[in-house]
Amino acid sequence: MARLEHLTVEQLHNALDEVDGKRPVQRILAAISYKDGVTQETLAERHGVSQKTIYSWLQRFTPESLDETTIAQAATDDDRPGRPRRLTDKGQNKLERHLHEPPTEAGIDAPAWTPALLQEFLQATFDVEYSRPSCRRLLKEAGLTYQKPRRTATEADKEDLDGFYDGLEKSSGRWTPP
Repeated sequence: MARLEHLTVEQLHNALDEVDGKRPVQRILAAISYKDGVTQETLAERHGVSQKTIYSWLQRFTPESLDETTIAQAATDDDRPGRPRRLTDKGQNKLERHLHEPPTEAGIDAPAWTPALLQEFLQATFDVEYSRPSCRRLLKEAGLTYQKPRRTATEADKEDLDGFYDGLEKSSGRWTPP
């Protein structure tokens, strides 16, 4: 309990009003419960995390950690930008303009954009390699949706099809040709 003796429960409650998100709220609630005498082991069970995680959460509220930050800032994680994109913002905008036009406008003989087609286009145009799942994500980010093509017998002669269906007879629950 000595770990949080410099903070009051009221200060922690006030910090709850300032934070957004599940994890910062959990951290402050764990600190409030700890101040009320709940053990780290019990807190770990309540929050579904390890005791080491509870220890780390409570460490955020030590005087050394709070030197220049507020309680709410201590409970919140720093931004994690992740891996940088292979395409620049300018390249991303150019790609989205291409994707909103048919592939024929980009000199590709295809009726619609597919992940495989986009993968080749990115390699040829921007000299970057993307996986098929990433190409699907790029298509989705551009506002395109996946639609399965409906198969139609466009090459078949309508009279031949009608003759075929007329010639089918039902026998023992199966359709078989005459």
